[in-house]
Amino acid sequence: MFDSLSSKLGAVFQKLGNRGRLTDKDIDEALKEVRVALLEADVNFKVAREFVSKVKERCQGSEVLQGLNPGQQVVKIVNDVLTEVLDAGDHQLHHGTESPAVLMLVGLQGSGKTTTAAKLALHLGSGTSQKTMLVAADLRRPAAVEQLKALGAQLDLPVYSEDPSSTTVLKVAKSGIAEAKKQGCPWVIVDTGGRLQIDDELMGELTDLKNAIKPQESILVVDAMTGQEAVNAAGVFNERVGLTGLILTKMDGDARGGASLSISSVTGVPIKFMGTGEKSEALEPFYPDRLASRILGMGDVLTLIEKAQDVISVEQAAEMERKLRKATFDLQDFLDQLRAVQKMGPLGQVMEMIPGMKGRMGDQELDENRIKGVEAIVLSMTPRERREPDVLNASRRRRIATGSGTTVQEVNQLLNQFRQMQKMMKQFAGGKMRGLAGLGKMMRQ
Repeated sequence: MFDSLSSKLGAVFQKLGNRGRLTDKDIDEALKEVRVALLEADVNFKVAREFVSKVKERCQGSEVLQGLNPGQQVVKIVNDVLTEVLDAGDHQLHHGTESPAVLMLVGLQGSGKTTTAAKLALHLGSGTSQKTMLVAADLRRPAAVEQLKALGAQLDLPVYSEDPSSTTVLKVAKSGIAEAKKQGCPWVIVDTGGRLQIDDELMGELTDLKNAIKPQESILVVDAMTGQEAVNAAGVFNERVGLTGLILTKMDGDARGGASLSISSVTGVPIKFMGTGEKSEALEPFYPDRLASRILGMGDVLTLIEKAQDVISVEQAAEMERKLRKATFDLQDFLDQLRAVQKMGPLGQVMEMIPGMKGRMGDQELDENRIKGVEAIVLSMTPRERREPDVLNASRRRRIATGSGTTVQEVNQLLNQFRQMQKMMKQFAGGKMRGLAGLGKMMRQ
């Protein structure tokens, strides 16, 4: 979502870095370009103006203009101010003393509210044996109840529902909370109804429901691709219903994304989570500093580590470290790691979390179909061929190409790249390539 903005900001900072020592004029010209980039990305006008003003104020100190690395200092200041813009208070969910804790999800139709309810329930129960109860209180939209029940069955989550024609929103919500308490669920998520636009009837219904069930958290789900309409909707919902947080959906889209940078600053409501894809696991806790770092092309190592921990066990990591140290990494290990990376999310998003990778990828496209082709090639090999790729003569390569639906040229290309990767790993294990620079070189290969 932030590719265009990241690219433009990166170009501005590169200019500053190439100039050595900076003058006030250099700062002014750079910030004009930053302001234009923010506005083109659909950042709220007032937010963009205040952002540039804060950066300029902090850049005017003599320690910045006369420092040895003024360009880097400006980037740090921009990162700090961007973090402040994204930060509107507490971004954590709080359970409270009562159990179950009630979380009420609100939002307009089409924002992804029902799907987000299931993702959030899965997230809250992650790592524990206790499951979150979902309550189907959206009686407005046809099939909303059935959609939530289907998602619950798919993710093995309990769902409380009643026949929409013979119940009320208040009744189903109260009964669902009672059932969650009976089953010992620590959390209950009430999926409420929405409309295509805000009206008094919708707000009245949500206000009455909130007063009756007294939720610990009242979260608005907003579609980040709707631009400033998302900011306006958040402002009205907060004023009429009272919100404790926001969840931004479709953050993996190709819209300009500036609204998501403006929404907390304009409304004062903190973002709690971001939806980054269609899969049930594609919901990330929101950290202002991490998103700011990603936008500026500085990576997000902490989120990368957390994603890796979800798909790679401690034992697997230790075994991989041993193989790296002894330089015995083979094609089976390569396949295992490729599958693990795929589980972490879209490859483009994973690569952006590695510091410096976003700018170094250039115009290369991360083709997911090509990844599947690589997987098919390795799967067409025998166990011995995966362990000892040197035995792959011309005849074997033709067989593998036929079995994988690829060409001999593609098989040769993969083997050549794998040999280069092995060579790099030997250097890495020998201490010739240290830290993230070495890792980045390996990942680009």
